[in-house]
Amino acid sequence: PGENQGCSECHFRGPGVPGKALPVDEWLEDAHSQSARNPRFLSLYSGTDVSGRRSPPTRYLHVKDYGTFPVAPDPDAPYYGPGYKLDYPGHAGNCAACHLAAAAVNAPYDTEADKAAGVGAEGVACDFCHKIWDVRLDPVKGLPFENQPGVLSFEFRRPAEGHQFFAGPLDDVAPGEDTYSELQTKSQLCAPCHFAVFWDTTVYNSFGEWLASSYSDAEQGKTCQDCHMPHSGATRFAREEKGGLARDPATIFAHRMPGAADRELLSNAVTLSLEARQSKDAVRVKVTVTNDLTGHHVPTDSPLRHMILVVTGEDGNGRGLDFVSGPTLPDWCGVGEPAEGNYAGLPGKAFAKILEESWTKISPTAAYWNPTRVVSDTRLGAFETDLSEYAFSVPEPGPVRVEARLLYRRAYKDLMALKGWTAPDILMEKETVVLDPPPDGRRSASISASRPPKCP
Repeated sequence: PGENQGCSECHFRGPGVPGKALPVDEWLEDAHSQSARNPRFLSLYSGTDVSGRRSPPTRYLHVKDYGTFPVAPDPDAPYYGPGYKLDYPGHAGNCAACHLAAAAVNAPYDTEADKAAGVGAEGVACDFCHKIWDVRLDPVKGLPFENQPGVLSFEFRRPAEGHQFFAGPLDDVAPGEDTYSELQTKSQLCAPCHFAVFWDTTVYNSFGEWLASSYSDAEQGKTCQDCHMPHSGATRFAREEKGGLARDPATIFAHRMPGAADRELLSNAVTLSLEARQSKDAVRVKVTVTNDLTGHHVPTDSPLRHMILVVTGEDGNGRGLDFVSGPTLPDWCGVGEPAEGNYAGLPGKAFAKILEESWTKISPTAAYWNPTRVVSDTRLGAFETDLSEYAFSVPEPGPVRVEARLLYRRAYKDLMALKGWTAPDILMEKETVVLDPPPDGRRSASISASRPPKCP
């Protein structure tokens, strides 16, 4: 109170105040406002766990033929996971170019990501995005240049002293300090921070995946804003007493940008279909997962994100059916009790981009700031379908229940344990089939999940 609150003076309604949320209210709930404070990002950058315990410095060996190279951590020493500053203690890196955009505008390679303060700690803030005037893209590929991540690919406009400048998506603003920018309505605005190449390996690429899909069609496609800044029904983007005009709600983009932590968005990301049939003493199951609702790969961007499909069968007494054939989940889905989220060895499939470090051979790795290679990429591109088949034995006649669950996990189980991260799995889809034995001993059923698409 009594302080000049910048954008909040006009664009913040405040908790408990009647009326639709305004842009700052929404932004405060969005990941962009937390990008400089995200505990997963900070602990991965600094090489600590969330309690601040730091892993030992990176170990190196020297071989005459190869020079100096890193080796895997000492298994007998306390270890709290990898960290950029463990591998490159004398450098700030370019992480801030996206995560601390406001702080890194004038110092993209000299901003320590774990030392943000003041306005710089606001991450990707209002004044950053609304001073973007252009994006530098490769004219052939349509992608950002590989050596220009984040702020390095943006062109900004700076006002003269005593004036302001804001670029926005409304084309009816009068000439002056608020200026219409068509770029604010295009996916290209998001490109520099949603495409990144490290050591010739493409790590983040949601923009490139969108660009390669039919969603990028100028006439019939969808932009990033269409799905991630959906219209909320608000008729004002500023408080009425501050001059906020009543507008067509279709012209106002919401700033609560749903993403990797949004349950509603994830539950409308793909379609799951389950079919089960009995033949003699076995139940055969088909599961399809189709990325028919998302304009890029699922999951996308951070290679730590993955989906886990778990398929189970049980008899009428709740006893698990013996698994006969089909794919099983890898160790990085967690070794241990399934009740604790450990699914390794269970029937199912995992959808992920797996990176391996070139020297240490650690895989899957989170240290993609080091040279890595893509071991496998089983994620689903736009409109791609995955089919997997399973068989379970049925030793006794009676009803059979088959279930398929598709889970979204923010990071690999072992890494989360090392870092102390707490991000529960999100259930994206679940389908169940119950087979009651008919008189002839044969039974079949199928079911599919369909959701109203966010991006048709």
